[in-house]
Amino acid sequence: MDLIGAGTIFLIICLSCLMALSTWRQMRRKRKMPPGPTPLPIIGNLLQVNLKDMHRSLLKIRDKYGPVYTLHLGPRRIVVLCGYDAVKEALVDQAEEFSGRGEQATFDWLFRTYGVAFSQGERAKQLRRFSITTLRNFGMGKRSIEERILEEAHFLVEALRSTKGAPFDPTYFLSRAVSNVISSVVFGNRFDYEDKEFLSLLSMILESFRFTATPWGQLYDIFSGPMQYMPGPQQKAFKELHGLELFVSRKVEEHQKTLDLNSPRDFIDSFLIKMHQEKENPNTEFFMRNIVMTAVNIFFAGTETVSTTLRYGFLILLRYPEIEDKIHQEIDQVIGRNRGPKVEDRLQMPYTDAVIHEIQRFADLIPMGLARRVIRDTQFRGYTIPVGTEVFPMLGSVMTDPKYFARPDEFHPQHFLDDSGKFKRNDAFMPFSIGKRYCFGEQLARMELFLFLTSILQNFRFKPLVPPKEIDISPKLVGFASIPRSYELCMIPR
Repeated sequence: MDLIGAGTIFLIICLSCLMALSTWRQMRRKRKMPPGPTPLPIIGNLLQVNLKDMHRSLLKIRDKYGPVYTLHLGPRRIVVLCGYDAVKEALVDQAEEFSGRGEQATFDWLFRTYGVAFSQGERAKQLRRFSITTLRNFGMGKRSIEERILEEAHFLVEALRSTKGAPFDPTYFLSRAVSNVISSVVFGNRFDYEDKEFLSLLSMILESFRFTATPWGQLYDIFSGPMQYMPGPQQKAFKELHGLELFVSRKVEEHQKTLDLNSPRDFIDSFLIKMHQEKENPNTEFFMRNIVMTAVNIFFAGTETVSTTLRYGFLILLRYPEIEDKIHQEIDQVIGRNRGPKVEDRLQMPYTDAVIHEIQRFADLIPMGLARRVIRDTQFRGYTIPVGTEVFPMLGSVMTDPKYFARPDEFHPQHFLDDSGKFKRNDAFMPFSIGKRYCFGEQLARMELFLFLTSILQNFRFKPLVPPKEIDISPKLVGFASIPRSYELCMIPR
């Protein structure tokens, strides 16, 4: 045998050994992962899930493999966590290990690791710390956040009064009011309810959020690599998100022209001042791309989550008029008709507080939670989760955990009331997630839900267009988000 032939054989043997070693290591590593269904090449476990109801599909797989299992969605390897115990153990007890951000392909198309919500590592920590501090400062400044909400509640009540008892779709009535609260903090001003640009922005938010709940949105989330270049509904979602980016970019430019470094007017001013303070820092995270993306993050989340929850809540109250009647009674007893509600009233209104909590639980707005990612090789319940693995903390499974909710599939305010009718906290209530990356807008959202709902019900009673028992309160779409069914109602002055 000549030297070249021997060298070729030796090279083939070496490559074969390396391939065998690599395959052995992958199989060994996989054996240490949580169990799960066997994936097919390219598509993974796609045939075992229903894109029309991904959340329910993942819970069915849980029934076979347990509360912690591994799933492959196309090229994505994901560890799924179900139930309160598993989610709490990961996001709280091992908070640092599970603090990375996973994929959400529709939003990742725009944010691309910038901004506070979808960034990683040090960037996420710095932007989150700054955002929490700044929003807290504006909430406790010259005009408290409560005053902003109550002012907007007044505009909302007057807009509802203008319907004069005629049927209407509440979607944009609610989103305009909720969005104006966060707009006043981020941009320094509210918008007129008939402002065409404002209505266009709300449409952009609503439509892109709705896309993430559709089967096509779920498919894009799995195969975003090739699909981002293909025609389809995802292209419209991209256009909507780009429109939001352009609007916020213009707002930042306007703020730059009138900025007073000693007197910040709003969140954008505060970020620009921070950029000026760190302009000599080569490693700063305070630069133009991050200010635009963070402002979009806060504006989007501060608009859509609360307004959708309220919209779902109205539908539920139309279905159960006896619950609305009890809220009216509590409002009349505690607040009366001669003044507006205050946040402090909530302590004396346990039934209303319980209904609001149950609306959030039942609506289950982000049922799979925002995906996490482990930032290092992580030991969890006897398994090894490799660094970079995505994690789905199934918040919906927590808020329907039968250990904590006696009637998990029904709307039942008594989940949050004790035997004497006092409000009762529940550890498994986590619509804002938990751990290091919980939603830092939680307190604002809680205030908005209470003040907007009580302001409306103090002045109106709801009248459905069909008999209450015919109203379907199951979601219209369930994907990344849960979207309630479209409906109309009448607001009858009390």
